[in-house]
Amino acid sequence: MAKTSTSREIRPAILDEAEKLFAQRGFGAVALREIARAAGVNVGSITYHFGDKLGLLEAIYARHTRPMNARRLELIGEAQRVEDLDQRLTAILRGYLLPTFTSSDDLAGGGARFTRLRAMLSAEGNPQAREIIARSFDATTRVFIDAIAGCLPGARRQDIVWRSQFLLGSLYYTLINPERVERLSDGAIDAADQDAAIAQIVDASFASFRALSRPGAHSAPKLENTE
Repeated sequence: MAKTSTSREIRPAILDEAEKLFAQRGFGAVALREIARAAGVNVGSITYHFGDKLGLLEAIYARHTRPMNARRLELIGEAQRVEDLDQRLTAILRGYLLPTFTSSDDLAGGGARFTRLRAMLSAEGNPQAREIIARSFDATTRVFIDAIAGCLPGARRQDIVWRSQFLLGSLYYTLINPERVERLSDGAIDAADQDAAIAQIVDASFASFRALSRPGAHSAPKLENTE
């Protein structure tokens, strides 16, 4: 007698295949029937477990971001006990980045595949998907921004928000296309060296954030009239 798949087996299979397809082609370009075919189920199984495609996307985000955000908050909380502000800033940055570099097979971290999916959704600009992203990340990101602000006396919050956005850009690109640095360095950089990648992003982000607490850092440079 053939073995019947249980809900415990079907749900992760659907989530895995949906995540792969969304990361490859985007959310809008993938139909439920394609996900069902890839997962070896019928469309009714997807709607039974997730309701619709947005419910499926929200479930993908939840299984990645809940453990990721929990680990981020834990590491940021530990970092905030560091007295030296520069050392604290470094620890906060590492605490924010480390969970994202976990293998895509480990749901305690984001992984490259999930990061590609996030980048695809950002490019598509689907308003309902943006709501899912906001619910998944905004609370933790606000804690991160507050922690950074505590390291930078006198820095404006809007500047910290901007540079947090730049940090996310470097993180996305590093995870999505690590081979580029290996190619441009003629093999001197190992694209698979995640420790090196984290160290480089931390160093660059530290310099970016730390500059905000310097005298005059909030003033826009004056442009000379060359006419």
